[in-house]
Amino acid sequence: MNSEMIEEITVLSGKNRSGEPENFDEIIIRPGDTLSIVGPTGSGKSAFITDIEIFARNDTATGRTILVNGEHPPEDYIRDPAKKPVALITQNTKCLADLKVHEFLEMHIKSRRIAETELTGKTIDLANEFTGEKIHPDVKMTALSGGQTRSLMVADAITISDTPLILLDEVENAGIFKDRVIETLKEYNKALIFVTHDPMVSLMSDRRIVMKNGGVSGVLEPNGREDEALLKVIELDRIMCRMREQIRAGEMICGQVFT
Repeated sequence: MNSEMIEEITVLSGKNRSGEPENFDEIIIRPGDTLSIVGPTGSGKSAFITDIEIFARNDTATGRTILVNGEHPPEDYIRDPAKKPVALITQNTKCLADLKVHEFLEMHIKSRRIAETELTGKTIDLANEFTGEKIHPDVKMTALSGGQTRSLMVADAITISDTPLILLDEVENAGIFKDRVIETLKEYNKALIFVTHDPMVSLMSDRRIVMKNGGVSGVLEPNGREDEALLKVIELDRIMCRMREQIRAGEMICGQVFT
């Protein structure tokens, strides 16, 4: 089994902090799916994606089990980072490698024995679609902002790691264009799970997993019923983006920003 052969990842239910069964039997994630994990702080959102990232086998506090194509995944998926089909990117991502951006990416490409020569530039170009702060190949990795680093990690997961499932833990608050990230991941047929407090990200997702007391309390599938709300949220987000850029540019905020 390799990442190219992954057709679905299944999450089998566990229990919440009170020991009660979660309110689902199984959640199946396929290429192209977009899910958001929502709930109050401390409700178990990050634990949910951590179970997926480590391929839990009823051996974590939640009691969940993760299957790949209906079976327990091979040890390589758990032990070998180069073969892991899941990329986890958090808002705390910080690179300590004192390398230039292009050197860092070239090292990763070499470690994966990839022959494509234009992959470094392709990855940087893609990362620059996710952030307003352009990333230059000759800048040191340690000099990148949080938003730039996370944008680069997302692009790397798409082009170099080429993982079929990407887990994003509240990165929408860290200087990336969340709508563009979601659109791109769908274009590349990647499965995406967002841990988020952002209404726009939640409304753009195919399914919404609601967490409470350390367990899943419900799984919502809007199936188009929230389209009107999504359009309104997108417009509000555009207004906020325009205001943010005006403030950064030292401009006064006047009424025309709302039109």
